[in-house]
Amino acid sequence: MKKIIPCLFSLLLFSTACKKENTSETNADKNIGKSQKTEFHADNIKDKILYQRAVDAAIWGIPAVNFQLMYKELEKINGSYNQIVYWPGLLNWKNQTLTPNPDVIYLMPFFNTEKGPVVLEIPPADNGVFNGSVMNCWQAAIEDVGPGGMDKGKGGKYIILPPGYDKAKIPSGYFVMQSDTYRGYALLRSVLKSGSPIDVKAAVEYSKRVKLYPYSEASNIPETIFVDATKTIYDSSIKYDESFYASLNEIVQEEPFLERDRAMIDPLRTIGISRGKSFAPDAKTKEIFKAAVNEARDWLISNYEGNKPFYEGTNWFFPADEENIKSVKSSYQIKEIYPIDNRAVCYMIAFFSAKHIGESQYYLMAIKDKDGNVLNGNTSYRVTVPANVPVKQYWSMTVYNRETHTFIREAKWAGRSSQTPGIKKNSDGAVTLYFGPKPPAEGESNWIPTDPKGDFEILARFYGPTKELYDQSWKLNDIEKVN
Repeated sequence: MKKIIPCLFSLLLFSTACKKENTSETNADKNIGKSQKTEFHADNIKDKILYQRAVDAAIWGIPAVNFQLMYKELEKINGSYNQIVYWPGLLNWKNQTLTPNPDVIYLMPFFNTEKGPVVLEIPPADNGVFNGSVMNCWQAAIEDVGPGGMDKGKGGKYIILPPGYDKAKIPSGYFVMQSDTYRGYALLRSVLKSGSPIDVKAAVEYSKRVKLYPYSEASNIPETIFVDATKTIYDSSIKYDESFYASLNEIVQEEPFLERDRAMIDPLRTIGISRGKSFAPDAKTKEIFKAAVNEARDWLISNYEGNKPFYEGTNWFFPADEENIKSVKSSYQIKEIYPIDNRAVCYMIAFFSAKHIGESQYYLMAIKDKDGNVLNGNTSYRVTVPANVPVKQYWSMTVYNRETHTFIREAKWAGRSSQTPGIKKNSDGAVTLYFGPKPPAEGESNWIPTDPKGDFEILARFYGPTKELYDQSWKLNDIEKVN
């Protein structure tokens, strides 16, 4: 198998492959070129179809692979299902999950209901508050928890049922969550009252009030096991090589096919993934896998870069499209749509999905500056956030490595928010933030460092968004290059 510099695959061979012209290089091409992409030339129809179906499998399977990689990192620090991995403090770069939030306390209860239902107890929003969701292993939200969820801030016992479980067996007093997979997780974010050390400590203490245990032990509740992930690098970034398919195979072996996904059974069998059978690709197949998963990534980046602007004429966008939002809210029950492309784009750059996307929190991303140029870590930029940001809780901006969609390694910090101690406001109440390899002359208080060796992206978060954000009577300015 011949390795060459990054280039385009033959349009004549693969119907799902390239969407680019041979005469120009897109930003997606440049980004993909950073990974060790291998051109694949098929020798026969079997190899052609293997390649094509491996591309499709990667696009379809990326949410589950994303989940599997996060769980495997928990195993590496001696954690397991029906335990909670958490970060008892604000996140730093050692959390290498996809686009995490550095301004809240993170807890991730992983559950397995193969032996029966599992209970997740959420405390009331008294001296703390949770913003979060419970998801299956495809990261499709079952329901939200906390003030924006089923308990409406009063707290309560959520019972997660395995596929096919009789709900009638559950007594009153529980919020029932019917999962269509055995495995899954919740993302719980303990929201700070401010960024002060005292309020950070209070948010951590509030988070430890969560309980997770088997329903079979509800009469004698065992102590919840919390696994501290701060002492190691928790790296669940997606690897675009043959290992992607090994992770996908693990999911297929562990979980039954959902009805909506039965059409993938034969395509997966074509690439060697079949329930109850071993997965042992040979060297040639691994080379094809490596080429295929990078072609899938190329396609997703092309979609990512083509997102519709949130504000007309700007470069801010919301990653999830309308069909994706509808699908998550309906638990994928709308038969006329199944947005695996946009779903894959979202899970290429992030993990987690709220049931009611964009309601308790809203997100805007920027990967280009005002002039339409890719954000480069060796260049300095700024953005002025107008006063009276339409939020009930807080707003923030966070920088991520464009290549991996994770925090920049070794970065001093990853973001700034309205709760950051010492952040400076302009005379009119607006806040000017700076991005670049070195702090501006104004100092470090409003500066977010970038990696001069790579490109970056910015995620703006709005917690407790109000109507002025949605009706765009308040507008976020574009990122500007600093001359």
